[in-house]
Amino acid sequence: MAKTSHKKQIKIKDFLKQSSAQYSKVSDFNKIRYLMTRRDKVILLALLFATFILSILETFAISIIMPFITFASNPDMIFANQISNKIYNFFDFKNTLDFMIAFSGILLVFYVFRAIYNIAYSYCLNRFAFRKYHFFAYRLFCKATELSYLDFTNKNADIIRRNIVTEAMQASHFIQQLLMMGAEVVTIVLMYILLLIISWKMTIVLTIILAVNVFLITQTISKVIQKQGILQAELGEQFLKIITKTLGNFKIIKLKGEQQNVLKAFDEASSRRVGTQITSQTLAPLPKFILETIGFCILIAAVAYILIKYNNAAAVIPIISMYALALYRILPAVNRILQNYNMSRYYKRSLEIIYEDLIYHTEYEDNKPIDFKNKIELKNIEFEYMENKPIIKDFNLTINKGDKIAFVGKSGAGKSTLIDLIIGIYKPKSGVIEIDGVKLDNSNLRSWRKKIGYIPQSVFLFDGNVAENIVLGDKIDKQKIIEVCKKANIWDFLEQNDGINTIVGDGGIKLSGGQKQRIAIARALYSEPEILVLDEATSALDNETESKIMDEIYDVAEGKTLLIIAHRLSTIERCEKIIEVNN
Repeated sequence: MAKTSHKKQIKIKDFLKQSSAQYSKVSDFNKIRYLMTRRDKVILLALLFATFILSILETFAISIIMPFITFASNPDMIFANQISNKIYNFFDFKNTLDFMIAFSGILLVFYVFRAIYNIAYSYCLNRFAFRKYHFFAYRLFCKATELSYLDFTNKNADIIRRNIVTEAMQASHFIQQLLMMGAEVVTIVLMYILLLIISWKMTIVLTIILAVNVFLITQTISKVIQKQGILQAELGEQFLKIITKTLGNFKIIKLKGEQQNVLKAFDEASSRRVGTQITSQTLAPLPKFILETIGFCILIAAVAYILIKYNNAAAVIPIISMYALALYRILPAVNRILQNYNMSRYYKRSLEIIYEDLIYHTEYEDNKPIDFKNKIELKNIEFEYMENKPIIKDFNLTINKGDKIAFVGKSGAGKSTLIDLIIGIYKPKSGVIEIDGVKLDNSNLRSWRKKIGYIPQSVFLFDGNVAENIVLGDKIDKQKIIEVCKKANIWDFLEQNDGINTIVGDGGIKLSGGQKQRIAIARALYSEPEILVLDEATSALDNETESKIMDEIYDVAEGKTLLIIAHRLSTIERCEKIIEVNN
């Protein structure tokens, strides 16, 4: 079985690599479109309209400065300009001073409104982006719970956790960077048109210089940052794996004295992970420094050009003021576009990971009622993990309600697989399972599973109290919890502590092996199951503890169907049927 499982995992990894390569061919736009709901698309359209309005406000805020400075330095220009002259006469200003005071007041109101609009726009933009994080994380969590058990066993739990917590956030950052980049692009286009109107020759020269620099930056710095983003995702997975492996085997590591090896592995993974952050964060502001330097050089050259052309300082001031303000707005906008572009490349892998996870096909399982009053029938069941490598073949079995059945056989013979088929965790490749003549399928699978009380060999208890560990997210009924604790013979111990609020510790570290198994029995009984399943549940206990727990299980299983996987004969001596499972 171990050898087969290893081959199966290799095959699945190859499949996932091929799938990843296939998904990477899908454009970022199509991935985002797939990840968006209809409501998201409506909000996006509204944001695009708001972006256009913002760009108009930003362009007007720059363009209005030139006439303001011109009129302030030369009031006679108010009458020379056709638009300002009409406004002056329409409002019947007494003199140019009154006109400029009114002009100043209107500008102040406008800039206050512009600031408020910017704040509101930023809030809406961030709200949309971070609500997508919630959406991604929730959908990923849903997808994880919808996985078949076979698919779940082939996935790494650390990767599932990382995708929900980290990659979902970074995918939302990717969308945020694109939205912010779009806003800056519209603003630059409008300002660029304004500069073309003022001086198309100087604007063309400015465009060529900036375009060359932007091209060089995207072809060098941006590609390095994207590679760092891919490396960061890989190292994040390795980082979490080391933590999980260490904490999960804490006692063994302490006994073997391998702390130094663990620390060395952690140090290497953490250092390389931090290295990707250092590189990306160092490269991110480089475009700013490059563009600012170029901008100042262009501005100085522009002053010299206008002085040579006009030979008049008065003519230079309004035009240079306009270009200075435009560059003051355009250069940071170009820089932000490059930063947004670079960070979107950094987060690109996260978007791909989220897309691949959410597009992964899972079968819908429904809750159609199914009754179990007479018998379970397995007819010609076949099951395999790898193609053409059947674990179970042409298997038939009838289980009557109330039967106490033991499944025995060598390790790897297929006992647990057979039980997992019966309780609906796995689905047969061929053949049918019928409950009172009704076929078990996706329409009634969830309803069937609710009839099962499962007690595994390895009991997972999280760091919470007994009540939380028993209900596992279900509604807490204190009286019912006490009743199942009494049936599981753990209540006397709990009364000596904090009752159902007794803390069990991470992994149940504060409990003995027998106490953990009794908690597992209480958990299985809480849902009032019709079938109790023991999957080598007592194999790790000593003979005396096992004997006591088995007596307790047989007592609580009175009137229920009991399915047991066990190695020791003493465990199954009260079973009515013993089924030997061989290869």
